[in-house]
Parts: sequence; structure tokens; C-alpha cells
Amino acid sequence: MLYQDTVEAEVLVHKPWFIAAVFAVVLAVFLAFNITDTTVGELMRPVIGDPLKSGLYGRFAIAFMIAVMFCFNLVLIGFAPLKVQIGVVWFELLILFLAFFESFDLSLPFIWENLPYLITQGVVTTVYVSAISLVFASVIAIVGAVAKLSSNGFAYAIASFYTSFFRGMPLLMQIYLIYLGLPQLGIVMDAVPSGILALSLCIGAYMTEIFRSGIASIDRGQWEASRSMGFGFGLTMRRIILPQALPVIIPPMGNMFIGMLKDSSLVSVLGVWELTFLARTIGQPTFHHMEMLIAAAIIYWIMTVCLELIQSRIERFFARSKVR
Repeated sequence: MLYQDTVEAEVLVHKPWFIAAVFAVVLAVFLAFNITDTTVGELMRPVIGDPLKSGLYGRFAIAFMIAVMFCFNLVLIGFAPLKVQIGVVWFELLILFLAFFESFDLSLPFIWENLPYLITQGVVTTVYVSAISLVFASVIAIVGAVAKLSSNGFAYAIASFYTSFFRGMPLLMQIYLIYLGLPQLGIVMDAVPSGILALSLCIGAYMTEIFRSGIASIDRGQWEASRSMGFGFGLTMRRIILPQALPVIIPPMGNMFIGMLKDSSLVSVLGVWELTFLARTIGQPTFHHMEMLIAAAIIYWIMTVCLELIQSRIERFFARSKVR
């Protein structure tokens, strides 16, 4: 269901056939992998004996126990309200991820020692490079979208060539071409401006299509009505078209900004002291690669979660007129 049903219906996870199907799938999946030599096998030692000598019986017993626990957990969660279900599932998945990371035998003191520097230098650099690139990309996208929607063949040709060219090349290649190619023309740029320019041009090409589709979603009659009222192009865009197009534009635009936040890691090849570069540089001398990479990954995830929450608030703000 795309929307919550207003009619009381039986919960899917409380139907026997669904639980049986889930049980069979989970059992088959864990039978396919031998996890008797893991912590789970040690926990099942009272049942299966020595995990390394338990053979097929041990694998089946572990898979059976996991399938039972998974289905039991699924049924219990189905009794809770929606928000409680979401919170419980998030908590359980977080525990599983922490247990997975714990299996790497990480040096937590090393992570805590370098975490402040990762945040004060790496996160700050990543955020401001991404934010500045987003501003420039948005300006490029608006101009490109208007050009692609115009009847001017020259403007349309330039905009379509731009979007085709920059969407057709990998971002890493664009970074290299700008940083190493522009000096051949006598234009020497530092690493940070080169990275911002590459991100702006690449993301701007994708956002051009987002803005174009958002503007094109507004009925043509809106333009004609504004013209009949004597509104010029700029006033029509600012007061009539863009306010209606923003609910269509914001979701993919938010996704593009989240993608840009992660794509900014590619500017690390230019020596920019952003999050990925620092994580790799700090971990390399002491061979604590995994500690720094996992710390950087979690920081990236936290930043994207914050952006998702902001995007959700903005979407609700612009969609308030559609709430029934």
C-alpha cells in the first residue's frame, strides 16, 4: 500500500503463510553459509557441542535457531505502532552493524584519538566544498533548464551539449581534466577550487534535468495566464512557476546533494584535506586503515541522515497545501 489503509486489516506478519515463507527463506540462507566458527557457533555450543566438529547438524541447528528468532521478532514487532516498529528495527540493525564492526577487532582508542581531527578538518572541508558546489550547480542548473525549455536553438544546443558531455564522463575524469588540463591553457587553479568547479559542472548537468522536468511539470496555462496579467519572464518564474515546481524539484535535488556529499571524496585525489583523504592519511602510517575508514563511513552516514531529515522537513513545508 502506498498510503496507510483507513480500514482495519489483518497485519501481514501475523499471517501463518507469510511467517512460514520467511522462516523457509531465512533457514535456507543461513544453511548456505557456514557460521559455526563465529560467535554464534560459540553461543550454540551447549546445543551442538564443539562448533568446528558439529558438521551439518551444527549448521542446521544454528540456521534453525536464527530463523525461529527472526520470525518471532517479526511477529512481535507487528503488534507495535508504526513509529515504534521503525525505532525497534533501526535499533536492531544498528546493533547488528556494531557487532559486525566489532568482529574486525578495531582499536577504539585510536579512533577516539583521531576523531576530533576528522571532524574539525575533514568534515568541515567536505561540507563547505559540497555546499559551495551545490550553490554553483543550482545556478548552472536553472540557467541550463531555462535554455533547454526555450525556443532558442542556440541556447538549447549549448545546454544540451553541456548536459550530454558532463553526464557522459566519470566525475573523477572531470576532476583530473580540470586540475591538469586548465594549466595547459594558462589557467592555474588550486586543488579546492578545481574540485568545486568539477563538482559544480558535473552535478549541475544532472540538476539541469531535474529543474527542467520540474518546470515542465507545470501546466502551460500557468504561463499563458501570467502573460495575460502582464507578468514578465522573471516575475512569472519567481512568483508562479518555481513555487509550484519546488515540490517536484526538492526530492531529487536533495538526493543529488547527498550524492554530492559522498562524491566530494573524489577530490581527495588532488590532496584536498577532506574526510576520505584524512582517513586514508591518518590510518596509513600505523596500518589502522580499517579503523579510519569505518570512522569516516559512520561520519558520512551521520551527515547523510541529517540531510535526509532536513530534506524531509523541506518537503513537508512545500507539500503542506496538498495535505488533506
